[in-house]
Amino acid sequence: MKCREGCGACCIAPSISTPIPGMPHGKPAGERCVQLSVDNLCSIFGQPERPAVCGAFQADIEVCGSSQEQAITLIGWWEQMTAA
Repeated sequence: MKCREGCGACCIAPSISTPIPGMPHGKPAGERCVQLSVDNLCSIFGQPERPAVCGAFQADIEVCGSSQEQAITLIGWWEQMTAA
Protein backbone atom coordinates (compact mmCIF):
# COMPACT_ATOMS: atom_id res chain seq x y z
CA MET A 1 0.00 0.00 0.00
CA LYS A 2 1.18 3.55 -0.65
CA CYS A 3 0.99 6.21 2.06
CA ARG A 4 -2.02 8.49 1.81
CA GLU A 5 -0.45 11.88 1.18
CA GLY A 6 -1.58 14.31 3.85
CA CYS A 7 -2.59 11.60 6.35
CA GLY A 8 0.14 12.17 8.94
CA ALA A 9 -1.17 9.50 11.33
CA CYS A 10 2.30 7.95 11.58
CA CYS A 11 3.58 11.35 12.77
CA ILE A 12 0.91 11.63 15.46
CA ALA A 13 -0.09 8.23 16.88
CA PRO A 14 3.21 6.46 17.68
CA SER A 15 5.86 7.43 20.16
CA ILE A 16 9.32 8.18 18.77
CA SER A 17 12.13 7.60 21.23
CA THR A 18 14.92 9.16 19.18
CA PRO A 19 15.60 12.89 18.80
CA ILE A 20 13.71 14.83 16.17
CA PRO A 21 14.71 18.39 15.20
CA GLY A 22 12.68 20.53 17.58
CA MET A 23 11.94 17.55 19.84
CA PRO A 24 15.30 16.52 21.31
CA HIS A 25 13.75 13.82 23.51
CA GLY A 26 11.53 12.36 20.80
CA LYS A 27 7.76 12.48 21.17
CA PRO A 28 5.12 10.63 23.15
CA ALA A 29 2.34 8.64 21.50
CA GLY A 30 -0.59 10.79 20.44
CA GLU A 31 1.42 13.99 20.22
CA ARG A 32 1.79 15.69 16.86
CA CYS A 33 5.41 15.85 15.64
CA VAL A 34 6.66 19.43 15.32
CA GLN A 35 7.95 18.54 11.84
CA LEU A 36 4.43 17.73 10.61
CA SER A 37 3.10 20.61 8.51
CA VAL A 38 -0.46 21.94 8.59
CA ASP A 39 -0.96 19.87 5.41
CA ASN A 40 0.16 16.75 7.34
CA LEU A 41 3.41 16.42 5.40
CA CYS A 42 6.83 15.81 6.96
CA SER A 43 9.00 18.91 6.64
CA ILE A 44 12.20 16.83 7.02
CA PHE A 45 11.21 14.00 4.66
CA GLY A 46 14.28 12.67 2.89
CA GLN A 47 16.68 14.67 5.05
CA PRO A 48 19.41 13.03 7.16
CA GLU A 49 18.03 14.40 10.44
CA ARG A 50 14.77 12.51 9.95
CA PRO A 51 14.66 9.65 12.51
CA ALA A 52 15.43 6.23 11.06
CA VAL A 53 12.20 4.83 12.51
CA CYS A 54 10.25 7.33 10.41
CA GLY A 55 12.08 6.39 7.24
CA ALA A 56 11.53 2.70 7.94
CA PHE A 57 7.76 2.98 8.38
CA GLN A 58 5.87 0.97 5.75
CA ALA A 59 2.22 1.77 5.08
CA ASP A 60 0.06 -1.33 5.33
CA ILE A 61 -3.71 -1.79 5.40
CA GLU A 62 -3.43 -3.57 8.77
CA VAL A 63 -1.70 -0.54 10.26
CA CYS A 64 -3.23 2.31 8.27
CA GLY A 65 -6.78 1.15 7.62
CA SER A 66 -8.72 3.04 4.98
CA SER A 67 -8.66 6.56 6.46
CA GLN A 68 -6.59 8.87 8.64
CA GLU A 69 -8.97 8.25 11.55
CA GLN A 70 -8.56 4.49 11.24
CA ALA A 71 -4.79 4.90 10.93
CA ILE A 72 -4.58 6.92 14.15
CA THR A 73 -6.69 4.32 15.95
CA LEU A 74 -4.79 1.32 14.56
CA ILE A 75 -1.31 2.80 15.02
CA GLY A 76 -2.32 3.79 18.55
CA TRP A 77 -3.44 0.22 19.22
CA TRP A 78 -0.15 -1.18 17.85
CA GLU A 79 1.71 1.33 20.04
CA GLN A 80 -0.08 0.07 23.16
CA MET A 81 0.39 -3.59 22.24
CA THR A 82 4.13 -3.21 21.67
CA ALA A 83 4.96 -0.77 24.48
CA ALA A 84 7.56 -2.11 26.85
